[in-house]
Amino acid sequence: MKNKLLKSTLVGIVFILSTGICAANAQSELKAAVENDYNDYLKDLFVHFHQNPELSLVETKTAARLAKELELAGFEVATGVGVELNGQSPNGIVAIMKNGEGPLVMMRADMDGLPVEEKSGLAYASKATQTSPINGEIVPVMHACGHDVHITSLVGTARYMASIKDQWSGTLMLIGQPAEENLSGAKQMMDANIWDTFGQPDYALAFHVSSAGPTGMVNVVEGSPYAGADSLDIVIHGVGAHGASPHSGKDPVVLGSQIVLALQTLVSRELSPREPGVVTVGSFQSGNIHNIISDRAELKLTVRNTNLDTRKTLIDGIKRISENMARAAGMPEDKLPEITISSSTPPTVNNAELAARLKSVWMEHMDASSIHSNEPSGMGAEDFPYFTTEPEIKSVYWAIGGSSPEDWAASQSGERQIPSHHSPYFKVQPESVKVGVETTVLALLDLLPRK
Repeated sequence: MKNKLLKSTLVGIVFILSTGICAANAQSELKAAVENDYNDYLKDLFVHFHQNPELSLVETKTAARLAKELELAGFEVATGVGVELNGQSPNGIVAIMKNGEGPLVMMRADMDGLPVEEKSGLAYASKATQTSPINGEIVPVMHACGHDVHITSLVGTARYMASIKDQWSGTLMLIGQPAEENLSGAKQMMDANIWDTFGQPDYALAFHVSSAGPTGMVNVVEGSPYAGADSLDIVIHGVGAHGASPHSGKDPVVLGSQIVLALQTLVSRELSPREPGVVTVGSFQSGNIHNIISDRAELKLTVRNTNLDTRKTLIDGIKRISENMARAAGMPEDKLPEITISSSTPPTVNNAELAARLKSVWMEHMDASSIHSNEPSGMGAEDFPYFTTEPEIKSVYWAIGGSSPEDWAASQSGERQIPSHHSPYFKVQPESVKVGVETTVLALLDLLPRK
């Protein structure tokens, strides 16, 4: 009976949306339907996911529960999608609902947690532990980045879209992605050639809940919401010597220091002042005793960008500076620094036309004052663009607020600070699930219109 009532309510909602009449009433009815499903089902599901987080690459139980929920909603579900990585079997999920002629639209949700001991004080706080696939140690696990919101919203979206199949046409693909936190899960799935198996999407969507905004807020930009990230390793060669006789060697510490300082000119002098970029040296290692000049130093860098042209400028510049500083120090050609890229993630770049289109939809059918286009303040990275870059797929990645109105107001007044993502004190409002479902459903109904 509950599913019949849900379907009846949603059919009425979509009829109003599709006729373009009484947008305010449509907004009210849609919110009511989402609220009902949240109270009856999704809130408990969110608590389950929050209390049972799992680490990247070993999200086995999470994937099983998510797959079950999508199957119950009426989707054809494939599990174990991806290639084996670091000795771990893949946990990727692809759920398909074919519903006549029309575009193929993909919606992705990531599902992994973090090795963090939760100290949020929530009544349903995680007490989970798990054996780390990295070092084999038992570690605490927490959803300290809101992925529990993402997968719960995906289930809510699946239930809604399945209930109103007569109101849209095309193919809906829902992806449960593992291992976003270590930026490997999307590539792990793409390396399995999923577009060849399931079809290449015409549009790709994803969102992230954010503690840096109140529940109800929606933020979408026409540019890059997340940066690309490269991890670089630089091996600097020297000539070892006694610390009392530095003239008899070539000190890689001095050379490395010169390289570190010279790298700071890349962003400040080789990028436009309006073009963002980051070159950070996170590690500088050389030698192991006071009075010996080592013959080797190692630098570990993270390089961030918002487009591939900037990435090329920075990577090429790092290579040029490192090699030529070594030449200036008198190192021979066969002893120049060795530079390797140990991991790489492209920037997340929203299709400007599609971002503007969905923003217009949300402003029409939601509280327009809560819809924003604020540029990101940092250069965090996401692996979603592995799905959308090669081949290029029109995509939009947006953000929804996750902090309670009270906490947000207190942070704005300076009374207290909201814990950041990855903090043991991080907490999002479960009610943000409702906004996740609402924004996704509205986007899908616009992209999968009734023929």
